[in-house]
Amino acid sequence: MYHIGIAVYTFLFRLVAFFHPKADKMVKGHKQTWKQLSNGIKLKKSWIWFHAASLGEFEQGRPIIERLRVEHPEYAVLLTFYSPSGYEVRKNYEGVDLVCYLPFDRKKNVTRFIRIVRPKMAFFIKYEFWPNYLQELNKNKIPTFLISGIFRKDQAFFKPYLLSYRKLLSYFTHFFVQNEESASLLASIGYTDNVTVSGDTRYDRVLEIASDSKQLEKVAYFKEASESATVLVAGSTWSQDETLLIPYFNSHPDLKLIIAPHEINESHLAQIESLLLRPYARYSTITPDQASKVDCLIIDGFGLLSSIYRYGDMAYIGGGFGTGIHNTLEAAVYGIPVIFGPKCEKFIEAKGLIDTGGGLCVDSALSLIEALNTLLSDSAIRISRGKSAGEMVKKGSGGSRIILDSLFKKSH
Repeated sequence: MYHIGIAVYTFLFRLVAFFHPKADKMVKGHKQTWKQLSNGIKLKKSWIWFHAASLGEFEQGRPIIERLRVEHPEYAVLLTFYSPSGYEVRKNYEGVDLVCYLPFDRKKNVTRFIRIVRPKMAFFIKYEFWPNYLQELNKNKIPTFLISGIFRKDQAFFKPYLLSYRKLLSYFTHFFVQNEESASLLASIGYTDNVTVSGDTRYDRVLEIASDSKQLEKVAYFKEASESATVLVAGSTWSQDETLLIPYFNSHPDLKLIIAPHEINESHLAQIESLLLRPYARYSTITPDQASKVDCLIIDGFGLLSSIYRYGDMAYIGGGFGTGIHNTLEAAVYGIPVIFGPKCEKFIEAKGLIDTGGGLCVDSALSLIEALNTLLSDSAIRISRGKSAGEMVKKGSGGSRIILDSLFKKSH
């Protein structure tokens, strides 16, 4: 049944590509994959394969990939993506030897892929479970690992009437999971000896990002000119977030705002500007001196947010009033309190921030006002909560080291 389903899915996906730009990019990228593999795979080295669904999963795997390259240069590394939002951003990533799309999980694709690459080891990041790939890896006795895995009791693996789906887990050599709950769930269905709680490797990644963060002259001028005002960095915001945040900003002159929307198309930027009643400017259009004269800085480019958080006194992370919050750790690593919306139940790092006091979950305009009022009016509370956030990130780090030590102790 799965084989029929994936065949139908592939056909429909190619059909949709005629009307959907993202799907079109993916289909065009897939057409290049076999050529990329044939030209790029050199069998003078053993290859290690990492697969990430998208950009977020890649960031979780990145600390392991980069340490592996330094500590074990005898291996070449292949990185595959499912989503164009990952591939298009990282197709020129120099931390690996080859980047391409993962061919759709059809048997003929899978056998061809494994035959070309012949990976020494395979890594799937967080929750990628492709039945044909896993089965073929197992058939060829290729050690296969799940890293930064996260399991929840509502997943199909833990339903007694879905034993065929549970069988997918038997193809993994070892599970490196984020928390004890995931380990307990695996233990409940018989997986105990090949499970390690190694934490979330994103903690390692955000610490690396923070240590290498860019000095941004315009943002520095904006911050320095704030004097006694508190700077709120609102990252990866959507319209639902902005309609709550901006009215508060408009009525509080002791607050300055840096807003980095998730989407930076012209219509969205214009929508943000229509809500603002205080002086503002777009980052791309001003000089550092001009940046010091506005109350709100709109970030209209990519790749800056992780460095911008360092200039904030507190942060708001978008997405929580939509499909789910974005990366809270990128802000928390700088030791500032983090506010986010209610769609955070599947994000264990958000729960950790709430439990330690470094994070505040808001579910309405009223609760957002209360949270901002508290942090704005009491610097001692704001600093204390920020310290808790930063300490949580530091305590959560080290997963990459655990994984690499375990892998190479076992494989040599």
